[in-house]
Amino acid sequence: MLMNDTPRKRTAASCTVLALALGAGTTGCSGQDSHPLSARPYDAARQVAFNAPPSGTKADPDKPLVVTAKGEDGRITDVTAVDTAGRYLAGELSVDGARWSSTAPLAAGTRYTVRVATENGGGAPGLRTLTFETASPKRLLGIELGPKAGTYGVGQPVTAELSSPVAATADRAAVERSLKVTSDPAVEGAWHWVDDTKLHYRPKEYWPAGALVEVHSTLDGVKVGDRLYGGPAKPLKLTIGDRVEAVTDASTHRMTVKRNGEVINTIPVTTGKPGFSTRNGVKVVLGKEYFVRMRGTSIGIPVGSAESYDLPVYYATRVTWSGEYVHAAPWSVGSQGYANVSHGCTGMSTAHAAWFFKNVREGDIVEVVNSLGAPMDPFGNGFGDWNLDWDEWRTGSALLQGSGDAAAGAGGARLRPRV
Repeated sequence: MLMNDTPRKRTAASCTVLALALGAGTTGCSGQDSHPLSARPYDAARQVAFNAPPSGTKADPDKPLVVTAKGEDGRITDVTAVDTAGRYLAGELSVDGARWSSTAPLAAGTRYTVRVATENGGGAPGLRTLTFETASPKRLLGIELGPKAGTYGVGQPVTAELSSPVAATADRAAVERSLKVTSDPAVEGAWHWVDDTKLHYRPKEYWPAGALVEVHSTLDGVKVGDRLYGGPAKPLKLTIGDRVEAVTDASTHRMTVKRNGEVINTIPVTTGKPGFSTRNGVKVVLGKEYFVRMRGTSIGIPVGSAESYDLPVYYATRVTWSGEYVHAAPWSVGSQGYANVSHGCTGMSTAHAAWFFKNVREGDIVEVVNSLGAPMDPFGNGFGDWNLDWDEWRTGSALLQGSGDAAAGAGGARLRPRV
């Protein structure tokens, strides 16, 4: 019995102590309901002023939003301003709580909801909410994302074409920050300004086979430059297919085709002869044409000259805009695998060309090595983007110039929540 009585006494003593502790706690908090922060916020309409336009008129997005505290019996404690797209407007609050001013341009052609938190001299919280609209922009920067939705090879860049030139670094950064590219699985990538109206986006390495890529713009209404604002853009979804790479060695006259790292075919070929040597470097399949009429005049060869030609060509896979193809060349079968006799294209038998035509798609990699030709241009004659190493590529980004953080460029906006 003694063993049973002891726990009961301890329990009773513990309950007594607990009761005393609770009692003390209750006494200590008995004034909690009277704390200023426990009250419902009062209407601070008379305590704050805005420079927003009168009802029925729209604000000039080129002017900052300013909120000020009226009188001496209160101050501003917080301001949030968000537009209909969910973008928050950056701003600064003075140390004394007397003034808040936006530090970023307002978006054009949208509605803002502004919530201002205040407190009076006694510490009680106040709240004032305001909505207003901004005027539509007079100058819109259109943007077209490419390529068209579909399935592409691992070398396909994403493109963005602008309706007006953007040259200043700060303006380019505003555009670039608003262009979002995500992929599953995630990869490191960056935008590169080709010129004042065109950007390309590529990963550090080729896209992973089977990746899903999504591209969209948050530029709509965003200020880009002097009186220039972003317009809407249609979002884009791409699927990346198998990793298909065709590497032609012009010195051995062989093309080796791999799918996901495995050799699936080795093809005897002929490439450009001296004076017409095929470009070295990495190219990307631009399209496929079952039939093309090829004429020497298209590359500057006069009609009737010794080099003149006019040929029907089948199973033509284009890799440059200037007319370099991988195609059927039945007239040169005797040289394929032995000599370079073409005017710059990669020629093969009709059967091999038909196989190649069937097994590649836009965005697949076509590389030429050991040719006497000039290097493939990075831009302007197809997608030579992969001929720039990663450090060179990064220098074309307005966000990454001088930065050591490659990840920030792929979505500088990833570090900017709610944009």
